[in-house]
Amino acid sequence: QVQLVESGGGLVQAGGSLRLSCAASGRTFYNSDMGWFRQAPGKEREFVARTTWSGHNSYIVDYSDSVKGRFTSYRDNAKNTLYLEMNSLKSEDTAVYYCAAGVRPLTSPTAVDYWGQGTQVTVSS
Repeated sequence: QVQLVESGGGLVQAGGSLRLSCAASGRTFYNSDMGWFRQAPGKEREFVARTTWSGHNSYIVDYSDSVKGRFTSYRDNAKNTLYLEMNSLKSEDTAVYYCAAGVRPLTSPTAVDYWGQGTQVTVSS
């Protein structure tokens, strides 16, 4: 049974940092897309970042325009874990953050095969 378990969310002041982790079990995803989505209250779930296998143990990482330059996503395949480092956090980053994985490019929620349970990130201004 495939499971994605997020951790690392919490309350932080604007300008602060957090690191989210997503531990995968049940299968490896080294050559599949893994990424992050978020959902704020009253809004649709939106793409944040994805890591795509590009061969030779390397990945291409894409980010939404709203987080580019502030967030960094990377993998540790030895631990089967995906990370999201979030810096210069803003109040508009407040949302539940979901880890995602799938065999298709994770460009939208409909492309996701596996979801984590979500972790709350709250940024106070």
